[in-house]
Amino acid sequence: MSATKRIIGVVWQAIRRWFDPSDLNSVGTTPDYRFSLANERTFLAWLRTGLALIAGGLAAAQFLPPLPLRHLREAIAVALLLLGATVAIRAVDHWSRTERAIRLGERLPASRFPAVLALIVAVGALLLVVAVLAKGMSVR
Repeated sequence: MSATKRIIGVVWQAIRRWFDPSDLNSVGTTPDYRFSLANERTFLAWLRTGLALIAGGLAAAQFLPPLPLRHLREAIAVALLLLGATVAIRAVDHWSRTERAIRLGERLPASRFPAVLALIVAVGALLLVVAVLAKGMSVR
């Protein structure tokens, strides 16, 4: 079996788990409902974050004035839209893996995603500050 087929198989299994609650319910034991509800609230918070990034991308595409660098507005919009989609996909994957760990009594899955997302947002904000300052200096 080629490496590509193996990767596709692993991805397909993960996606299947997202949409098949009977698969998840067949694993381990039923946990205290409060843990499942807390996991779901975290999932919904990540979805809200993804939706906010998508809304920011749409707002950037529609309402930002032309910026000093050509196509910077479009690049910002596309970056925010892609980041929002990534957050949404990551949210459902993390929810599924966490729910499985709770049901099996295992350690919760570690995730670097919040730190990576924070760094991406911070770098993006710094780049926007540079763009705004560059525009301000070119006006004078």
